[in-house]
Amino acid sequence: MLPREDHQKNFNMNILGVDYGKKRIGLAWMQTGLDIILPYGLVDSLDQLVKLIKKEKIDKVIFGLPLGLENMGENENTKRIRKFAEELKKQTEVEVDFADERLTTAEAMEMGGEVSLDEKAAMLILQTYLDK
Repeated sequence: MLPREDHQKNFNMNILGVDYGKKRIGLAWMQTGLDIILPYGLVDSLDQLVKLIKKEKIDKVIFGLPLGLENMGENENTKRIRKFAEELKKQTEVEVDFADERLTTAEAMEMGGEVSLDEKAAMLILQTYLDK
């Protein structure tokens, strides 16, 4: 049997939530087992995100997908996000998944606190993913 700390290392995953915008990329982080979603800052390029994922040993990245409100269809923006996610996956080999981000910006605007709107949206994206 593994010592307690080694056992936890095998089951705790670092998961990054991503609100991918045209200007900024908002981030939120959680570690399974702790189950607390925290704002994790902003980056503005794929290179910065790749470096952060490698440095912080991120196991999984969840991107918000802006699906259509009525038909849940994809659009140019969802295609742009999927392309970015695919490139990230190639450069890091990290597991990538997606969560519905409809209405997260509106919800983020209602949240209090000092962190950016993009980080709040990333927190909501991560929570949506965990709730499904």
